[in-house]
Amino acid sequence: MKNTTRFFAVLDIISIILLAKQFWQILTHLNEIPDQILSQAKVILLLPLFVSLFISATGLILFKKFGFITYYIQFPFRLVVWVFSIGFITYLPEVLNLGDRWFDILFRVCFIAEFFRLYFIVKIHRALPDRYRV
Repeated sequence: MKNTTRFFAVLDIISIILLAKQFWQILTHLNEIPDQILSQAKVILLLPLFVSLFISATGLILFKKFGFITYYIQFPFRLVVWVFSIGFITYLPEVLNLGDRWFDILFRVCFIAEFFRLYFIVKIHRALPDRYRV
């Protein structure tokens, strides 16, 4: 169980690394956000999600309750903002010069994998002693 949660923490760290540039660009260009509500909502949701990735990664590495709770809070926002645990695989078509069709397939895989991660996190959390439960 601990190794699985640590694996999920590593995936969060990879997400932090991949989002760092985008996060910095958003912070430095806040006045250039488009006027569309959807664009503004994604930016507003991405900022706290990025910060919460540090919390969930730390909590899951240390196998603490706050890591599980943070992931539960993150889950719906991850789906809206498209910050997936294995989202890095969507870069493969670009790196390997594959077509756009592969991006669509891998994007769907990422979406489904996020639900599998939620399932395993809940299963691990339920198997823990009462001191880890909410």
